[in-house]
Amino acid sequence: MTKSQDTALSADKQVQLPHQNASPHRLRRWLTGWGRTFRQEKYLYVLALPGLLFFILFKYVPMWGLTLAFNDYSPYLGFFKSEWVGFANFKSFFLNPDFWLLFRNTLGISFLNILFFFPAPIVLALLLNELRNMAVKRWIQTAVYFPHFLSWVVIAGICFLTLGGDGIVNHLTVNAGGKSVDYLTNSSTFWALLTAQSIWKDSGWGTIIFLAALAGINPELYEAARMDGAGRWKQALYVTLPGIKATIIILLILRLGQVLDTGFEQIYLMSSSAVTQVADVFDTYAYRMGIQNGRFSFATTVGIFKSVVGLILVITANRIAKRFGEEGVY
Repeated sequence: MTKSQDTALSADKQVQLPHQNASPHRLRRWLTGWGRTFRQEKYLYVLALPGLLFFILFKYVPMWGLTLAFNDYSPYLGFFKSEWVGFANFKSFFLNPDFWLLFRNTLGISFLNILFFFPAPIVLALLLNELRNMAVKRWIQTAVYFPHFLSWVVIAGICFLTLGGDGIVNHLTVNAGGKSVDYLTNSSTFWALLTAQSIWKDSGWGTIIFLAALAGINPELYEAARMDGAGRWKQALYVTLPGIKATIIILLILRLGQVLDTGFEQIYLMSSSAVTQVADVFDTYAYRMGIQNGRFSFATTVGIFKSVVGLILVITANRIAKRFGEEGVY
């Protein structure tokens, strides 16, 4: 090898050195950039810290308790000494004769909620948006927000006082010459009663999100629609609804994730032996198995089943939304 060739080879090695160290250099540059961003946004990170700790402590750490579903858990033996039974609890749950009754009741109540309760805040927000008298609008908003702050215990008490056998409605009906009807023990109207309670309690509170979305619509769109001769109805149809469509779809996707989560308090307080066949849902069943009967592993199995179904529905609905050109949840 000549001297000139040796010199050229040494030059090639010098040229290759930066490529060989590309990954460490890139990592160092990323760490430097991240450190600079952290120093610039340190107060935002400090503000986010309580939220992160909340999710880590109360949402992620308890997830290790899901292993209960695969154990025959005994409080005397603890998590690690309890017998590992695999999917035996799931098999017992799916083969349980009550499974399809619980599934029917849960889906029936959720279907009514999606059909009537979900659109209620949208309709209410559209109506409030049309009000031009701000004093009246704020008074109505206060009135419809108020039931959200009542507990289900209070609402159940109001229902018993008004719709019970000796309630106000029956007193008025009897005085008018009609027959007394105990609406609270009527199986055919129990789901409708639960849906009406949910609408009265939370539809006003749900308008907050939609009113915020309505406030974000560009006013020039309304002016352009009016110049084209559109009335109030067509403005709502072609400007307002498209303006809040993305919000409606996102909330609907999130609502589908709770399709098997009908809420424990409301149904437990309103149920009785007369309506057990239509009132027993997965939430009340899990409470009965886990707390009253001490079958913690079985109750955990019910919870996992609900969560998996909700996750599948959210992923499926999100993909469908994206396929139709919407943003989706993620």
